[in-house]
Amino acid sequence: MATHRAIEAASDAVIELLRDNYPAEVTDPQLQFKVFTRSDFEIGLTAGVSLFVYRVYVDGSERAPDGRVGEDGRKQRPQLPVQLHFLLTAWAPTASLQHLLIGWMMRTLEDYPVLPAGLLNRRYDESDPVFWPDETVELSTAPMDTEDLFGLFDQLGDEYRLSVPYQARGIRIESARVIEEYEPVQERVRRYRKIEVSS
Repeated sequence: MATHRAIEAASDAVIELLRDNYPAEVTDPQLQFKVFTRSDFEIGLTAGVSLFVYRVYVDGSERAPDGRVGEDGRKQRPQLPVQLHFLLTAWAPTASLQHLLIGWMMRTLEDYPVLPAGLLNRRYDESDPVFWPDETVELSTAPMDTEDLFGLFDQLGDEYRLSVPYQARGIRIESARVIEEYEPVQERVRRYRKIEVSS
């Protein structure tokens, strides 16, 4: 049950995972790892991997999970399950380095398909974490045909670069609002009748 910063934290965690597993054989040029916005594609990277979130949607494959019950006994509104679809792009001055980066990147994510809370919360204060200690985010490749992939780069206003689409699942954003305490129907009717009689 993550906070509203879950999408930000998940994107950062993927980049941190890749940075933590820096390929030892690449010493020059120094690799960069960055979460991109659309405008970042105009500048790009000399060499490295970028992450670009191109789609966020409510995961309709599962029923909205119940909200957490707080210490005061009040229940929060249902959680919001979301999926992220993002593009990992290899940047390099040569084709051979670009191919090396894609192979290394895909192997790394296959080796670490689940992001633990420690990694997801790494960039945040321990007193105010984004994810609970028992939460994880699952990574996997995402289906996208060649036409859609090329079309995405057209929308970005950039030429196609070697990229792999991925998805992040298991993100559940919790609400800060609580549900009003449940009142049985009979009690509501009795209370309203009492109000009518007294008036």
